[in-house]
Amino acid sequence: MTPKTAPNRTNQTLIIATVIVAALGYFVDIYDLILFSVVRVKSLASLGITEPAMVKEVGLSLINWQMWGMLVGGFLWGMLGDMRGRLSVLFGSILLYSLANIANGMVGNLTGIDPITEYKILRFIAGIGLAGELGAGITLVSEVMDKELRGYGTTIVAAVGLTGAIVAFMVNHYFDWRTAYFVGGGLGLLLLVLRVSVSESGMFNNVVGQKVSRGNLLTLFANPQRALRYLSCIFIGIPTWFVIGILATFSPEFAKAFGMTITVDAGQVVMWAYIGLVVGDISSGIISQMLRSRRKVMFLFQILSALSIVYFLSSGNISLGEFHFKAFLLGFGVGYWAMFVTIASEQFGTNVRALVTTTVPNFVRGSLPLISLSFRHFEQTSGTVTSGLIVGGTCIGISIIFLYFLPETFGKNLDYVEE
Repeated sequence: MTPKTAPNRTNQTLIIATVIVAALGYFVDIYDLILFSVVRVKSLASLGITEPAMVKEVGLSLINWQMWGMLVGGFLWGMLGDMRGRLSVLFGSILLYSLANIANGMVGNLTGIDPITEYKILRFIAGIGLAGELGAGITLVSEVMDKELRGYGTTIVAAVGLTGAIVAFMVNHYFDWRTAYFVGGGLGLLLLVLRVSVSESGMFNNVVGQKVSRGNLLTLFANPQRALRYLSCIFIGIPTWFVIGILATFSPEFAKAFGMTITVDAGQVVMWAYIGLVVGDISSGIISQMLRSRRKVMFLFQILSALSIVYFLSSGNISLGEFHFKAFLLGFGVGYWAMFVTIASEQFGTNVRALVTTTVPNFVRGSLPLISLSFRHFEQTSGTVTSGLIVGGTCIGISIIFLYFLPETFGKNLDYVEE
């Protein structure tokens, strides 16, 4: 019995180690990704920007620089993941964003240039690094797990990872904003050491010996159906960053528009939204496994997201507790992030899977500059609340339309290539 069971136990140990390392990596990734939203007001005040309108304007600009960095990083790490392996991305991306976030903690003291310009450059570099973590982790977990169970693995990765936002708020609450950046960088460097225990995907190793193009963006557009699948994977995730990047990040401004007289801390709202996201991700992942369907559960959560956005934007002069509860519901409504990235991973062959799984979530994150631009446009003519309804409704509508074009992928065999 030993010769037969030992390899299985070894394989199970490697799978568990892969899931744990991917989950912890995404934890640090989310901590660093969301940290600016949490320290926005505090860090800008430290750099001399305190006027509310300027805090909002500069804050949007800094988030946009981070997201543009993630767009660039998405292509960089995605192509590298398919050409050189998933592990190359897991090591390279975490090293870059860890060092960048340590540097973020020294903004204003590194160079002689304007501190805000320095801040933008560092957020851009951090964005490049942050872009690779989730895609490489989900790709690796999807390829090493049983096809009937991988939904549980990706759900664990996302659920653990999203708690990074909660920790970011807690660190910011008890420590200086610069220390919060140092903590993120330090956690990343620590995790880098743990990654030596993870092995490369067997599916990727099999593809290396084949004469097939790897990590080639043109492969995704080789035929109209494949291109439509790729674009659909992107557009179904658009509402998530409207909720986090606009509604939660700029919740103090929304609270004023609602006529609330109490002070709203954006960090607390982001924390409650991410608690909702964690609960939603766990729920959507489990329900997806029970129903053996990604599409049905995705549609259900799109509807929940639409209802939660309307509910949030219909707020009046409510209590802080009610406001936080609505933030939790906002997060729960878009709690399909793990399933959204899993769907992207399951739609394409091994030779472009890392490229797809890395670029898709970063295109969604990178859509924030366009979403924020649209929001600001309608805000000037229709007000904050109406602008939220228009842009949020558009995001949800686009997401539902493109879900229609995606085939079901639950239990799909992933050991194949795209010609």
